[in-house]
Amino acid sequence: MAKRDFYEVLGIARGASAEEIKKAYRKKAKELHPDRNADNPKAEAQFKEVNEAYETLKDPDKKAAYDRFGHAAFEQGGGRGPGGMGGGFGGQGDFASAFSNVFDDLFGDFMGGAGPGGRQRATRGSDLRYNLRVTLEEAYSGLQKTIKVPSSVACEVCNGTGAAGGAEPATCPTCSGMGKVRAQQGFFTVERTCPTCGGMGQIVKNPCKSCGGAGRVERERALSVNIPAGVETGTRIRLAGEGEAGLRGGPSGDLYIFIEVTDHPLFERDGLNLFCRVPVSMTAAALGGEIEVPTIDGGRSRVKVPGGSQSGKQMRLRGKGMPALRGNAQGDMFIELAVETPVNLTTRQKELLREFEELSEENNPEGSSFFKKVKSFWDGMKS
Repeated sequence: MAKRDFYEVLGIARGASAEEIKKAYRKKAKELHPDRNADNPKAEAQFKEVNEAYETLKDPDKKAAYDRFGHAAFEQGGGRGPGGMGGGFGGQGDFASAFSNVFDDLFGDFMGGAGPGGRQRATRGSDLRYNLRVTLEEAYSGLQKTIKVPSSVACEVCNGTGAAGGAEPATCPTCSGMGKVRAQQGFFTVERTCPTCGGMGQIVKNPCKSCGGAGRVERERALSVNIPAGVETGTRIRLAGEGEAGLRGGPSGDLYIFIEVTDHPLFERDGLNLFCRVPVSMTAAALGGEIEVPTIDGGRSRVKVPGGSQSGKQMRLRGKGMPALRGNAQGDMFIELAVETPVNLTTRQKELLREFEELSEENNPEGSSFFKKVKSFWDGMKS
């Protein structure tokens, strides 16, 4: 059966450019791929025909010979045509080799590349996380803190190369430095990570005894960390290059410090504001006066309590809260009164309170209002 014209196979004109030839091939290869045409027994033959046409027309020399002599340029049992071109695509092995080259053209970028750019000579180190607890006072003022971080560091003996004496690693003989090997399965070429070098493209013939050829060792490092004022739980601080050392001279990862601010016995934090619950006696709340309260900076402030204050009443101290992590803003501090009921009363105290109760019928406006509403509610239920 006579071979079809290669330009006809790809559906392009004879004057098509290299880019047009490649574009036409991609389209045809997708349409006729055997995996997508399981119910078409002719698909594999057509797919091979498309590959044969592309393999010829993508090569400038082969294309020139074909344009001049047609299929005769590659016939006579694989003999040489006028252009000195040789070899056809009659055998399965030839087709597999051609398809491998086509596979590289189309998918090389997605598979990491078959050239030197696809090698993984050095690997970046992993990022590390360190959880750091600070007190509310430390979060208010900021501090310089020394932490100890267990991590991998570059081996000092081999300077991170993994080879004894700091020698450069040798090219892997299995993959020739590509980091990948290929296996033939039918007319497919499957690419896998090289088992000898693990995808690095290089091997260490004489490993460093200190690190075992890894180029890094486990050490505990002491780092000085600046904790800025205003941090809160969840704040993340990044220290570039302070993570795990890279493999065989690769760059180090980063260290991320996650802040947790511990609970305080006196203050409760809400963003930039602080809340402090202060107990006051019943008489102090009734008569009014001044109380002394602590502030987060270690100081003291005097607060005036109005007469007749109830539990839950809040008073604000401006600028006595937490500083903003960024900028010059400063939060406020809120004092919340908790009026205490006296306990363990003496006989005399009880007598005085009963006497006070008899004289204070008009001094409890909230209670009077509540019980009037209760009486109205009950009367409504009866009617």
